[in-house]
Amino acid sequence: MSKLVNVPFETTLFVRDSCLCLYVQRAARALARRFDDALRPVGLTNGQFSLLMSLNRPHPPSMGAVSSLLAMDRTTLTAALKPLERRGLVTIAPDPKDKRSRLLTLTLEGRRVLASAVPIWESTNAAVETLLKRSDPAAFRDDLRALS
Repeated sequence: MSKLVNVPFETTLFVRDSCLCLYVQRAARALARRFDDALRPVGLTNGQFSLLMSLNRPHPPSMGAVSSLLAMDRTTLTAALKPLERRGLVTIAPDPKDKRSRLLTLTLEGRRVLASAVPIWESTNAAVETLLKRSDPAAFRDDLRALS
């Protein structure tokens, strides 16, 4: 018979009050909800906005380049692209130089939706930055980048 092992409740409180991972997760969820609410009028989630923005380039990026930029695996990226492709905002086509690779392109409608979302993102992002009372937003971004 194994002996019951308990973690002291004080440890729970310490983790609750000091765990950076927990605080970042909570903040990420709150930010995601804020941006989802703001972008709802143009029919996008914050993740879809980021994905469309990652495709806004002079030349169509590969799936690998986008998955790397957004720090997501290819399976997750493929799933995220499907509703955007169904809406006619994105096309996925074989790379003429390497048929195994896929290139992602914003359609004209995708560019239109993205253009209508940018001012919403700008005002929402500015509002969020004002909430960082004791932090410089650029330094905060640098700190978050260091974690990733």
